[in-house]
Amino acid sequence: MQSDRIDARREDEIDLFELVRGLWAQKWLILGVTFLVTVGAGFYAFLSKPVYEAKLFIMPPTQNDIAELNYGRGKSTELEIYSIRHVYDVFVRNLQAERLRQKFFNEVYLPSLDESRRKGTLESLYERFSRELVIKGPGKDTPDRFSIAVQGADPAQATEWAKSYIQRASEAAESELIKNVTAEASVRARNLEQRIVSLRENAQRVREDRIQQLREALKVAKSIGLTTPAINSTAAVDITVETGNKMDYQRGSKALAAEIDALETRSSDDAFINDLRSLQMRYSFYHKLNIDAESIAVYRQDGSVEVPENPIKPKKGLVLVLGVLAGLLLGGFAALIRFVLLRNVEVQRGG
Repeated sequence: MQSDRIDARREDEIDLFELVRGLWAQKWLILGVTFLVTVGAGFYAFLSKPVYEAKLFIMPPTQNDIAELNYGRGKSTELEIYSIRHVYDVFVRNLQAERLRQKFFNEVYLPSLDESRRKGTLESLYERFSRELVIKGPGKDTPDRFSIAVQGADPAQATEWAKSYIQRASEAAESELIKNVTAEASVRARNLEQRIVSLRENAQRVREDRIQQLREALKVAKSIGLTTPAINSTAAVDITVETGNKMDYQRGSKALAAEIDALETRSSDDAFINDLRSLQMRYSFYHKLNIDAESIAVYRQDGSVEVPENPIKPKKGLVLVLGVLAGLLLGGFAALIRFVLLRNVEVQRGG
């Protein structure tokens, strides 16, 4: 009985050479399956719509690119200078902002879709859009370089979309920076205006105080009959009048009356206020500060952007090679199954 079991086990075992001969006998099956799979891969490679990819690389701006933002800024103005890093960070934040992506999706991507491509929910369409527009961050070798890649069936449209998306991010960043600069200048102008108003109010109060002092000195001069300045006067009377100068009365009533009249008829104290003209000049600068957006660049383009000529997919050569390999594997598997089934039938007949 044990020998019968050994013989049965040997019959169930498949000899390697027998397997090779069996597969070789079914070479036409293998080649046929391979041919069919390769033909299917060929149909896919040559009949499916090609997909093109437009890629654009960006780098930080130069100091000259942001010079317009730093006009009138520095230590003397108490306004910090915008650095290249700060400006570029603002641009990158806008470039990666979900708000910009959604706006581009609604204003550009959706209107470009025909009825057949609009099928599905907005969420599914947005997911597809996110796969077709990809922003990649800096790498180890290029720590400051970002890239934007746009995929599409139309190479010219993909290139235009990449440029348009970068331009929208640039405009958003420039708008944010200009608003910040304008707001800071406005605050600075208001502070200077307040200082000017305070100096003028203070000068008016000082003039009014001086007029009061001169009036009291005039009373003293009139009471002692002093009409003209006294020369080497040694008045025996000690006049203790609270005036800016206790000896003002010695100038005589004529001079005092003339000065009082001049002070009372003065239309403006501006000419007598120290540093007023400097403050007015600075106020005028910040009040009228206008940033030219055309003179600002918040990024630099690294290299030129050309319309892609070759699609990134399908890669016809690779698809055909994979089709041949897949066909050989599938044909071999089918031949192996057929070989095992035929052998089992022969074993059963022999038994």
